[in-house]
Amino acid sequence: MVYYNPLDLFCKSRIGGVCETEEITFRVKTDSQTCQMVVIKDGETESLIEMQKKDGFFETSLSFNVGLYFYFFNLDNGVIVGKGQNYLGEENVNNPFQLTSYKKGYRTPSFIKGGLIYQIFPDRFCRKEKQKNLPPYKVLHENWNELPVFEPNENGKIINNDFFGGDFKGITSKLNYIKSLGANVIYLNPIFKAYSNHRYDTGNYMQVDELLGTEKDFETLIKKANEKGIKIILDGVFNHTGDDSIYFNKYGRYGLDGAYINPNSKYKHWFKFINYPNEYESWWGITTLPAVNKNNKDYVNYICGKNGVLKKWLGKGVSGYRLDVVDELPESLVKQIRKSVKSTNKNAIIIGEVWEDATNKIAYGVRRKYFQGAELDSVMNYPLKNAIINYATTGDEKLLSYTVKEQIDHHPKMVLDSLMNILSTHDTFRIISALACLNVNGKTKKELSTLTIPSSIKKEVEFRLKVATLLQYTLYGVPSLYYGDEVGMQGYTDPLNRQTYPWGSEDKEILNWYKKLGALRKKYRIFKDGEVNEIYAKNGVYVFSRKNRYGKGIIVAINCGKESKEIRFNGQLTNLLNNKKYTSKIVLNKNNLVVLAKI
Repeated sequence: MVYYNPLDLFCKSRIGGVCETEEITFRVKTDSQTCQMVVIKDGETESLIEMQKKDGFFETSLSFNVGLYFYFFNLDNGVIVGKGQNYLGEENVNNPFQLTSYKKGYRTPSFIKGGLIYQIFPDRFCRKEKQKNLPPYKVLHENWNELPVFEPNENGKIINNDFFGGDFKGITSKLNYIKSLGANVIYLNPIFKAYSNHRYDTGNYMQVDELLGTEKDFETLIKKANEKGIKIILDGVFNHTGDDSIYFNKYGRYGLDGAYINPNSKYKHWFKFINYPNEYESWWGITTLPAVNKNNKDYVNYICGKNGVLKKWLGKGVSGYRLDVVDELPESLVKQIRKSVKSTNKNAIIIGEVWEDATNKIAYGVRRKYFQGAELDSVMNYPLKNAIINYATTGDEKLLSYTVKEQIDHHPKMVLDSLMNILSTHDTFRIISALACLNVNGKTKKELSTLTIPSSIKKEVEFRLKVATLLQYTLYGVPSLYYGDEVGMQGYTDPLNRQTYPWGSEDKEILNWYKKLGALRKKYRIFKDGEVNEIYAKNGVYVFSRKNRYGKGIIVAINCGKESKEIRFNGQLTNLLNNKKYTSKIVLNKNNLVVLAKI
């Protein structure tokens, strides 16, 4: 018999990541005669710690320097105790537990916790003013409601040069709407001058794109948003620029300077030319996105320096950055970005785009150190997204249960409370389309452009959406709502997932559900930093609680299984979703969900 659970304070006196030099007590219940704790700091040799035998368990207390650690236990006769499939210690399992130790003074911004992020793709959200005098290489859709261009041009390329004219004034005009969703943060996809409609091909980091409006329009947006308690976060794309930029200037639209056309340009060494000028390193081989030499001192200073990009926009009032493809930025640059941002505004947030477990991510052969105190505050939570969608579509709770436990165990608590919990973004299927589980394999974009959810499964898909969003809004971290998801927008691969917001044609039933969830988060402080504890996870039923330090909180229960489940509790609780009261127990029928609290 053996029992070790890193989420049980008896077994590990601090749940999740730990502060450097903080003493942590580990206990293993076992009837063995000996027990060793084997600790391995990432990249170093293992240390063996003899645990002291107590009455029915073994114990040891340790402290850790900053770093990533792995550990397991050795019992009699060489029996290894590692992390099992249910996240408990299991004999003869060679899968170590993980521990992150972070430096003293590491904090994450409080404004994000308990809040809601609203993500906007600027060209497609709201058009307030009709664009005039577009350059000849950009095309404006007159009809706001038509599809974006998704097929290749005569040269076989998709050049993303069609625009709908969404602008800063349009976003400003919808601030009351955004606030009604419960949002306190707006995350904007790139706003800097660029050739394309997605603007990940930066043309000039120091200038907003004129199609969005003027710098004054942007400052007005920030001011008006702040007045409503909403902060603005920008997309920081620092791994590459556009080939049509002030820095590269492949087409000569920016005068006579630029790395491509001027071998003596001050920007020449920002890029790595293989055979000047036509062969150069680019992002994933996409030649319109020449990769930047992230170790070039002039480039780093341009981004992070006293008069650099980061400080300029922080000075305008933005409250942080989401770092595009952060795992392609060297550790040194990420640290410099943090220093620059935090020295300007210590409460600004830095969120990274990482698609895997960011606590132990290896990128290009290098272990990343995002949450050890010198780099990020948060990441986009793709692992939780995948687990939620899997549960909502299959009814199998195992992956969700494991992922939640793993994330609680792997992250420092203040990072866990700050994770950017996505269900869809500009890079993924719209959430309602993903939940429909339609067969899209082998389909062309033209076929996908007309693929919609059949009415025969609409109610089933909407229940899945309720399951997914309830988990997104009530688990740890901060939900991030991709514009239009709240009114049932559908769409698959880009640009079909980047269509215009359907003003006047919203699905009001779905919208009301999202507003209810937003109001729930705003009303209950428990969502800011309350602990998450699994109560039950079996046969498609998933139940967890969120509690504060005083033991008060809520219970979230979802049944995606085939049988009813009785849930017992003390006293009377109210389902916050419909105000129905229950005493001592509730029978949770299949395809049902509740949020219970004592009120």
